[in-house]
This record gives sequence, C-alpha cells and structure tokens, in this order.
Amino acid sequence: MNNPVLSIEDVPINRFHQLLTVRSGGGWLLDGYILSILGVALVPFSSELGLDSFWEGLIAAAALIGIFFGGFIGGAATNHFGRKKLYFVGPIIFMLCSIGQFWAESALTLFICRFCIGIGVGFEYPVAGSILVEYLPAKSRGPRLAALTILWFAGAALAYIIGNLILNYGGDDAWRWVLLSPAFIGLVLLIIRLGTPESPRWLLSKGRPEEAERVIKQVYGSQFGLQILPEHPPQQNASLAQLLKAGYGARMAFVSLFWMCSVIPVFAVYAFAPRVLQAMNLTGTAAAYGSVAITVLFVIGCAVATWIIDIIGRRPMVIHSFLWSGLALLCLGFFSDANEYLVLVLFGLYALFIGGAQVLQLVYPNEIFPTEIRSIGVGVGASVSRIGAAVGTWVVPIALESVGIGYTMIGAAVVTFIGLFVSVTLAPETRGMSLEQASSLKR
Repeated sequence: MNNPVLSIEDVPINRFHQLLTVRSGGGWLLDGYILSILGVALVPFSSELGLDSFWEGLIAAAALIGIFFGGFIGGAATNHFGRKKLYFVGPIIFMLCSIGQFWAESALTLFICRFCIGIGVGFEYPVAGSILVEYLPAKSRGPRLAALTILWFAGAALAYIIGNLILNYGGDDAWRWVLLSPAFIGLVLLIIRLGTPESPRWLLSKGRPEEAERVIKQVYGSQFGLQILPEHPPQQNASLAQLLKAGYGARMAFVSLFWMCSVIPVFAVYAFAPRVLQAMNLTGTAAAYGSVAITVLFVIGCAVATWIIDIIGRRPMVIHSFLWSGLALLCLGFFSDANEYLVLVLFGLYALFIGGAQVLQLVYPNEIFPTEIRSIGVGVGASVSRIGAAVGTWVVPIALESVGIGYTMIGAAVVTFIGLFVSVTLAPETRGMSLEQASSLKR
C-alpha cells in the first residue's frame, strides 16, 4: 500500500507541474527575448530615425519604466483577481506592442510601445512566479524557479541570434521585422496557457475552499482534497501597507535592493552590448557575436546556479555571486583598453558569476512572502528594481560619451558591491523549507 500524501509538499512532480513550468517559463523566455531584441535593432533604427544619445537611452529604458508601473499594478491585480485571469495579460500586450513597433515612425512611438511592453513584463513577474510556486513542493521549488531565469537568458540569446539573422537578410527595413518578431512568440505563449487552473492556495486565502478542492482534485486526482494544503485563514484586503505592517518591511527592502543591484549592470549590458564591446575595441562582427557568446555564458552561469541552489543554499549563493561578479566588473573598468581576448574573458566571468543572483530574483520573493501578499511582494520588488535599472540603462550611452567605458564599468562594479552589502546584511536562508516556513517571520 502506498503511503498517504500528507501535504502538498509531499506530492510528487507530475505532468501538470511539467506543463505549468513550460507555461510560466515561456513567459520568461519571451521576456528575455523582447527586452533584449532592442539591443539588436538599436543601431539601425537609431540611424534611420536620427536619434541622439538621449532618445537612445530613453527608448532602451522605456520597458524598464513600464515594468515599474506594471509590477505595482500586476501585483495588486494578481492578488485581487487571481493568478489565472492575469496569466494572459502579458502575452496579449507583447503581441499588440510588437506590431506597433513595426509601424513606428518616430522616437516617441517607439518609446510608448516599449513602455507598454514593460507594463506587460511587470504583470508577468508576480503572476507567473506565484502560480508556479504555489503548486510546487519544496524539494522542487528552488531549482524550477531558478530554471525560469535560465529561460530568460535563453530568450535573450535567441533574440541576438534571430535578430542578427534578420538584420543580415531582411533588407532595408530589417530592424522593423526584428522588433516585430516577439509577436509570434507571444501568440504561441497565449495558446499554451489556455486551460491553466487557478491556484488553490489563492482560492483558499480568499475564503473559497470548495473551488480550491475542485482544482486540487482536477490537478492531483480525486483521492486528494484540502487536507494536503496547510491551514490558511481567509485574507481579503492585502496591500503594500499591510505587507509592511505585518513586519515584512525588511524583506521587502532586501528583495528590492538585491534585485535592483543584480539587474542594473545586466540590463545595461543587454541594451547596449554591441556598443559596449565596440568601446572595448571589439568591432563589427566580433562585437555582434561577442554579444551572443556573453549571453550564452549568462545561460551557463544560471544553469550552474540552478544545479547547486539546493546544495549550497540561497544566502551563500547570493553573497558569492555579487562578490565575484563585482570583481570581474572592477577589472573590466581598470583594463578596458586591454587585449580583446582579456576583455571577453572578464565579461565572460561576470556573466558566469552573476548567475547566482539572477536565479534568486524569482526564488527569494516567491518564497519569503505568504500567499496573501506574495504577488504584491513580487510586484513591488520587480517595480523598484526596474526603476533603478531604467535609470542605469538611460545613463549608459551618456556615460560612454562623457566618462568613457572604464569608469562606466567601475560604476557597474560599485552597484554590484552595494548588492553584496545588502545580501550580507539582510539575505535569509530558505533552503528545504515549506512555503509556510520560508515565509514565516517566526524562525
């Protein structure tokens, strides 16, 4: 006779978990693609539209500004309306705005489209992470959440590969087709998400146990019911103020700051990768394919971090990630005029070491907040982190012109070391804990 399943933490991974991982992971792949594709098209559309460095930086930062608003709105909406309904907002926005980019004739139009795309990405962070984490058992939660970040970088690598192919063979208006390409991925994502059930944890937190039990039986089998979920008092009016009042202010500060410091240099590199490499004496094809190589190393770094996340734990991983990637950036600043191979090695080391902090962007905020405020915590963290990344991205082209590549890289290193300080001071450990244990303040 099989042993009874006492908790959702004991439910083995099944086909539903696999499908849900693909559904949420597809959103992260598309996020990486749609945010990175701009770097491929930036030089040709900037030349055709006659943009200066101000507009280049503003358009590159537009999506990040949009994420600031989308994260706040999406987090609150996901908490109020549920995970299922908001699961389709991001793909629809991606498709419509990608089509809008194709017809853009001015910098302002591109800015508006990229801003709206950012709102869609802002919705993705709380909804895709929350619905996945609320179904996963503890033994699989860390690696599967971390794997979503690999898909983000895989999407970014795909953007550079497909984007450069389109630029090479797409003719005079190739950049328009580059910016349109995410619409096709968005359509596929919309289709595969059809039929996704609501989170039973969310239903239970809203005082809807009958619906929660129906979903559990649909997903896990008729022999299961509410007994596999922990006791959960109904919570109707969760808000940011409630999050802070409940004692989660320090965790909110940690999530926002560590997330911000881990994304500012990465987004700056992705938005201006060819230009940054050109400033370091890698020109033409070498700069383009160097961008692809660095992106692949980001993927490898995230893959290694995913593999060891439950071996070394969350706190040691985030600390070491910031330490060694910061040192790599610092060396890039001091040796920006070095041999091109040394530059690529240092960029590669940064890409490998920052993987730990990158995969924890989804793991930490989804683990350390309870169900009733999880989507709000993730949304606020994403919003605050992205407004810092937006400022950093906007500053990059201006910094390259005014102070040069060396000081720009040193500035990126300083940001990374701030992330190190925040992590040493505030990072908790949640390895091997249930969601209830990880999100509790009493430990």
